[in-house]
Amino acid sequence: MATTTHESSAAVSIPPTASTVTTERRTLDEAIAILAGNARKFARMPATEKAALIRACMPRIADCAEAWVAAGCAAKRISGVYQAEEWISGPLPTLRLARLLGDSLEAIAAHGRPPLGVGGCARADGRVEIEAFPVSTKDRVAFLGFKGSVLLEAGIDREEAARRQASFYRQRDPEGGVSLILGAGNVSSIPPMDVLSKMFVEGFVCLLKMNPVNEWAGPIMERALGPLIERGFLRIVYGGGDVGQYLVAHDGVDDIHITGSDQTHDRIVWGAPGPERTRRQASGEPLLAKPISSELGNVSPVMIVPYDYRDGELAFMAANVATMITNNASFNCNAAKVIVTAKSWPQRDAFWGLLARELANTPARTAYYPGAFDRYARLTAGRELNIPGGPVGDGQLPWTIIRDVDATAPDDLFTVEPFCGLVSDVPIGSGDPVEFLAAATRFCNDTLWGTLNATIMIAPRLERDRTVGAALERAITELRYGTVAVNHWPALGYGVACLPWGGHPSATLRDIQSGLGWVHNTFMLEGIDKTIVRGPLVVRPRPLWFTGNPKAVAVARRMVRQELSPSWRGLVGVVASALF
Repeated sequence: MATTTHESSAAVSIPPTASTVTTERRTLDEAIAILAGNARKFARMPATEKAALIRACMPRIADCAEAWVAAGCAAKRISGVYQAEEWISGPLPTLRLARLLGDSLEAIAAHGRPPLGVGGCARADGRVEIEAFPVSTKDRVAFLGFKGSVLLEAGIDREEAARRQASFYRQRDPEGGVSLILGAGNVSSIPPMDVLSKMFVEGFVCLLKMNPVNEWAGPIMERALGPLIERGFLRIVYGGGDVGQYLVAHDGVDDIHITGSDQTHDRIVWGAPGPERTRRQASGEPLLAKPISSELGNVSPVMIVPYDYRDGELAFMAANVATMITNNASFNCNAAKVIVTAKSWPQRDAFWGLLARELANTPARTAYYPGAFDRYARLTAGRELNIPGGPVGDGQLPWTIIRDVDATAPDDLFTVEPFCGLVSDVPIGSGDPVEFLAAATRFCNDTLWGTLNATIMIAPRLERDRTVGAALERAITELRYGTVAVNHWPALGYGVACLPWGGHPSATLRDIQSGLGWVHNTFMLEGIDKTIVRGPLVVRPRPLWFTGNPKAVAVARRMVRQELSPSWRGLVGVVASALF
């Protein structure tokens, strides 16, 4: 979910963040040899044994949680209530993914495939939408009012969806292979969750190269995923761009998954910029002769459908968007970057005033991710800036608003992911909700770079309106994003772990946008068009992930215990922590 600064191609030399630990080439070769020697064994391992293996990781993940969070907070200079971010983006989703994959593996052992979600139907347009979240009654209580579904590609009915499901586990004698995971540097759960997805959904053994930015997490991953390492199915290595370059070209690596930047991806696939790369792209001759999947960032939009919102609704929306901006110092590929509103919306200035107040009340954070200051300088040069709050300290960047950006003029704000606490105001279209939704969809699809995630905020009274509701569903269907969220941050689709996460499949190797392929996807669905996340416009109590929630650390600790061993008594403790 991040823009990596190291490069990992045989054709590239990369401006890396310096690694403090570099794995020697002899050790890299030994690691690949061990993995390759065990690839077939792992691929053909019965699903029951794989379920036991992933469940053996769960207590280790939980035992590492405190140290995991403490290390992340130290690296990012986080303290107080903001420590909750590291709980909900580190051990909690990793543990949840392990548990849900274990459930699916046990279902494969018993029935040949996981359940086809928890429900679903053929829509009026003939498309199939699979309900995939909440996954249990306990989930429905814990995430009251939230739903997640998977929209399949046109032409796939429920029978075909079931036939395609868990395709790896339908192979008679799979050979498996070694997948190189080029880990993200911003969110500590991304590398282990990518590993679990590649191993238990796609059947690979894995070589995880930690990103130098968060290589502090490597030793924790080694403990948390110890059962996989002990069996010779996982190795974790370290280093900068030179190590990545060596591994990408290694004959023992069969498959690559990268969470990083599109520039790094294109250097790996097509080679360094220049005439030779242009020729390769034109003729469709990639330099890379291995399968590659990817998740590569986004200029993430939030569309606010015009309406006369109540004061409490408007304030909650502002707090919601502020969280999308400030979480993890805005070093998230799903951080809100462009707020799309109707030019004539009477509450537009009031909303921006409330958002500025929320940002002013959120302390500036250390800009720990490499390149942030240069990106900020490039994207703010010559512009009028609204900087809420007071002066920032050394090593920090301010939360920054750029108002009234012209949607019709070319602008780097539309094509360059800021990857810092910078958000733009883009007024477009008409004050009519139906016309606005159509115009906003065209703008996001045709002007903004990226295909990862988008948000639509809409009043419940508009959702219930037959005409506007139909326009909303058209927008959700037509938006070319891997996750479309209604009223909430698409990061929820990442965090609940059961929903597929990745860029929209309209991307190609030549125009990679936010990447190709899906991770998580515990129901092992195929033929996916997008994930859809829905929630109420206003939620009480304030959600766990909202920035500055004073109860979030205590709730997250209880949620880790609950994910390790779900029970009604544990859930009561989680709910009580949230309420009281």
